[in-house]
This record gives sequence, structure tokens and C-alpha cells, in this order.
Amino acid sequence: MSPGNFPKPAPVVFEASALKKEFDDGRVAALQGVDFTISEGEFVALVGPSGSGKTTLLNMLGLLDSPSAGSLRYRGSEMEALPDPSRYRAREVGFIFQAFHLLPTFTVAENVQIPMFGQGMAPKVRAARAAELLDSVGLSHRLGHLPVKLSGGERQRAAIARSLANRPGVLLADEPTGNLDSQNAVQVMQLLANLQREHHTTLILVTHDAEIAGHASRILRMKDGRIVSGGTGG
Repeated sequence: MSPGNFPKPAPVVFEASALKKEFDDGRVAALQGVDFTISEGEFVALVGPSGSGKTTLLNMLGLLDSPSAGSLRYRGSEMEALPDPSRYRAREVGFIFQAFHLLPTFTVAENVQIPMFGQGMAPKVRAARAAELLDSVGLSHRLGHLPVKLSGGERQRAAIARSLANRPGVLLADEPTGNLDSQNAVQVMQLLANLQREHHTTLILVTHDAEIAGHASRILRMKDGRIVSGGTGG
């Protein structure tokens, strides 16, 4: 194969250099000089013991927290310098949490539409998009149900549908199977992995479960606020 036939490397989505995060006036070092790159379309798992800095790092990628020192870039731009963090969270990133965070008085379809509010979509367009997403996660028969009527696995699938509402390029998932039994955990992870491949989404997932992490294409292992393996990839 000639050099010109090699595929181009995927664009870098996130790049961290000497990233640090301190709490309690510097007495707690959550991140201690973290370096990594994550490329477009990667599925990366952040693993490590409790207190290793996984969720702190994920929060920074979602602009829910800011570094104490070092550099964190999104598509080449310093994240702290992004002009509108709320727009970044609404348009660029989808969030999936352990606790689902579905609004109890809204139907499943209405919950999925929540991220679309304020995006200039007509109600019929929002409803159609929600129905399409719920069908993709196997919940087309649950559109009008309240979350209390759903099983844990169904609630997390609804939360995954909601995270995709605005077609984000990045999904951030914090222990998305933490509240599920083993059978539902496997089903949710298979769904999430399939959706990630289908949409070529960049997925960063925090987990303490080695089996769940095994679905990822790369694993960043963290310990004591540092990445101890897997930081360079693409």
C-alpha cells in the first residue's frame, strides 16, 4: 500500500495536558497532571477505584466543572474559553447518568423532547424526533407512559434516547448501568455500543465494572488522580 492510501487519522475531539483539579483549597487533589487524547468516533471507558478522579474528569469534559491548572481542549479550542458553555452542553454533548433523571410527571416521549426545547423546533418535529429515538431503543410502545411505569432497564433506554435528541457528537455516560441488574446492564450496554457505532459518536463512559468496560475500544485506567494506562490513542 502506498503512503497516499493510508486512511487519514480521525480528528481529535478532546486533548488534555497536565490537567489538574483541586478541591478544599488545594487539600484534595482529584486530578494530578492528566494527559490524554480522544479522537472522533472512539468509545473510551474510564475505569479505576472510587476516588480515582473518573467522574471529576467526565464533569470537565461536559463543562460541569473547570480545571485548577493545565489545558483541556475541545476540537482544538480551550474549553474554558468556549463562549457559551450552556450551548456546548445543549448542542455538542449528550449526558447519560446512573440515576436516569427522567422527570416523573412527563411522559417518556415528553422526557426525550426536553433537550429540544429552545432549539427552534416545531412541536410536531420534536414529537416525531422523540418517537424515532424511542423506536431505536425499543420503546415505541411506551411513548405515553410515565417513567414510574417503566422498568429500570426501560428508564435507562429512555435516558439514552433523550441523550441523542440533539444529535450530539459526544456522549458522556457516568455509570449508566450502575442501577441495573446484570441482565439489563448487558442489554443497555449492547444498545449503547450499537448506537455509538451506528452514529459514529464519541462515547466516554465511566464504570467500575470490567465487563462493562470491555465494550469500549480503549480503556483509560485511573488511580489517585492520574491516568496510569491508555492515555494515548485515536
